[in-house]
Amino acid sequence: MTFVLFLLYIAIGAGVGYGVNAFAGIDLPLSIASGAITSAILGQIHVLTASGRSSRELDERMMMVERTGRDTAERVNVMEARTEAVEATVKHELTERRDALVSEMKQLEGLIDRLSRSFEAKLAEPTVSTIVAPQEDAILRDVKDALKDGRVDLHLQPIVSLPQRRVSFYEGFTRLRRPDGSLILPAEFLDAARRANLMGIIDNFTLFRCVQIVRRLAERDRRVGVFCNIAASSLEDTTFFPMFLKFMTENRDLSGAVIFEIRADRFETRSPVMRENMDKLTALGFRFSIDHAADLGLDLPRLQAAGVRFIKMNGTTLIEQLRDPHGPRPVSSINRRVDGDEVSAVFSRYGVTMVAEKIEDEASVVEILEYDIPYGQGHIFGAPRPIKASLMEETAPPSELMQRLSNFG
Repeated sequence: MTFVLFLLYIAIGAGVGYGVNAFAGIDLPLSIASGAITSAILGQIHVLTASGRSSRELDERMMMVERTGRDTAERVNVMEARTEAVEATVKHELTERRDALVSEMKQLEGLIDRLSRSFEAKLAEPTVSTIVAPQEDAILRDVKDALKDGRVDLHLQPIVSLPQRRVSFYEGFTRLRRPDGSLILPAEFLDAARRANLMGIIDNFTLFRCVQIVRRLAERDRRVGVFCNIAASSLEDTTFFPMFLKFMTENRDLSGAVIFEIRADRFETRSPVMRENMDKLTALGFRFSIDHAADLGLDLPRLQAAGVRFIKMNGTTLIEQLRDPHGPRPVSSINRRVDGDEVSAVFSRYGVTMVAEKIEDEASVVEILEYDIPYGQGHIFGAPRPIKASLMEETAPPSELMQRLSNFG
């Protein structure tokens, strides 16, 4: 086709040359030149026209290639996002299944252990009536001997800020020791100690050591507080509370670092004497923590008035109630029902800080963070550990307390 067009352009040039020679009277050489120039101009126009058309086609093809590339990249990104989502889902499901399996295994091990001990006890003794009194007497003797000899240990478990996981507080746990070094766990000695009115003595031991630990931490410029468990019976004990109050008055400079912790059920049923003694400690600047809270339906103005600044709740129970749109919510001045993700902020409005305790796995930590719970406690952050032997010696009970201990039993 192009060849035919060029022949046409030559014919047109020849015609122009002939016309110029025949009609314009121009010499033959100039006529031939005119025809050649005309053919050349037409050929150049053809070439330029064809080149422009090819350029547009090339641009269109390049644009098409670019669009195809963009579409392919978008599809790859979508596929990568879907792959990541599938991987995350699979990992989450595997973690949940693993945690559930571990939890079930622990429960099963505990059940088997309890059944085994029960079965062995029944085989060893003929009747229940013959074992109750001797066992209780033996435990009580062990408790009294441990208190007289000062074999009262303090174990500390960290309470961390979230999400940084920086240690902000410790909780102190009391452990009594037998002469051979074996521990008398709270599950063994608490009931016997309450019946024998020894909780005041145990709490004074623990309190003294907590105060000394806080002072050691302060010397190292570590702004860490200690939660010190105190029995309701100690706050009602007319014999030991005056000494307790005197000691705390002497150490009122630590009021920002020592937090007294009592059970939620005992707080709800506290007597007038207990309420009055709590007010005395609050007047010194000390704060209270409520642990083992059963649900979120707490009266926040009442807690604020009583000097309660911390609420501890089992992490699993806490998450279940926060997730439930119809679950319990705290009593406050807000007239509407608050959502789960607003609960922590509502507590903070009344100066009460939430602590999720008994956190055992990473999945629970992630769920707690979704609801802006500021503090966490549990084995995943650190198990209770005994203080150093050197600190045990440095934090021996005061002579006045030891003198009182020598008068019982």
